[in-house]
Amino acid sequence: MSDTGDADVQRPEGRSGRGGGDAGGGRGSRDGIRGTARGRAPVPLSVLDLVTVGAGSTAHESLRTSVAIARLAESRGYHRHWVAEHHSMPGVASSSPAVILAHLAAHTSRIRLGSGGVMLPNHAALAVAEQFGTLEALAPGRIDLGLGRAPGTDGRTAAALRGPGRLDEAADGFPRQLAELTRFLDDDFPDGHPYARVHAVPGPVQGPVGRPPLWLLGSSGFSARLAGELGLPFAYAHHFSAAGTLPALDLYRQSFRPSAVLDAPYAVIGVAALAADTEAEARAQVLTGALSMLRLRSGRPGLVPSPQEAAAYPFSAPEREFVDGWLSTIVHGTPDAVRAGLDGLAQRTGADELMLTANAHGGAARLRSYALVADAYGMPQEGADQL
Repeated sequence: MSDTGDADVQRPEGRSGRGGGDAGGGRGSRDGIRGTARGRAPVPLSVLDLVTVGAGSTAHESLRTSVAIARLAESRGYHRHWVAEHHSMPGVASSSPAVILAHLAAHTSRIRLGSGGVMLPNHAALAVAEQFGTLEALAPGRIDLGLGRAPGTDGRTAAALRGPGRLDEAADGFPRQLAELTRFLDDDFPDGHPYARVHAVPGPVQGPVGRPPLWLLGSSGFSARLAGELGLPFAYAHHFSAAGTLPALDLYRQSFRPSAVLDAPYAVIGVAALAADTEAEARAQVLTGALSMLRLRSGRPGLVPSPQEAAAYPFSAPEREFVDGWLSTIVHGTPDAVRAGLDGLAQRTGADELMLTANAHGGAARLRSYALVADAYGMPQEGADQL
């Protein structure tokens, strides 16, 4: 099928098109989308949280780490903290982004919070509108709604999520679902539409309210082009699809048409990045994530292994080739090395914002990484609760 699909996609020109605008839309944000670089960072820095669960740990501990990271990020000038949707993966505890975001909202006061993203084909558009309308009511002007069209899991799990007969329909119907979700968020179905008297609550039917800005997420050209044509901000998954980053960003920028949301393209890239006090420690930590990904790609998902287990693993030649390729896309090392890597990546891609995901076995290593990156860029310190 074509990148735009066969649906009549509504351009996001509704009354809430600027995503809550000035209603507390994050430090330095003019419209709830654009951020401000802090310290010596080349662009705004943000957090992508997979809520990873290491061997010997629990989901409870990982979610506590997410709260600590959000507090740290808020205190150090990171622009936003997003949570990704994944399913049936023992090493990832982020199957319910809206629930986690409500918890993070209760423990923060300024940082933007959002989904990176909600996999829209897994859900009814009305349910997503209600969940994120509720989040917007809980944390006005601080919520982002990032949307993807992939399942965030394997095909069998996707079928279980969506129900019988919906897998193919959901995969092909993303533009239609996006248009429907936009209508629910703006409460502006036209007269005669089957949903004209169906209202997402909380929402505009209750009176003038802000609403989360929509983002499109992707690891290919489909969402890049669609985001550009709709004038929406775009987030590319560089952290697991680095080879396609420049083509996707070029396609987004070439396809971009100004809208009520944005007058110029705004592109974020997700970056796997981990800083540690020594290069050896950073290497040991990122190897745990590489082994975890190897097992996932081999159909053997599990908890993120410990550094000791990863170091002792007997990699075969093909496995070593996969792991070496995976590690080559991760910015890791000492704080100075990570800063240099992020600076170079920002320059090469022209990204407007870098969203860092620090995947490691333990929560303390992840938290330490975000602090070290902030230190390396001289980002502000305003005090935060930590682990």
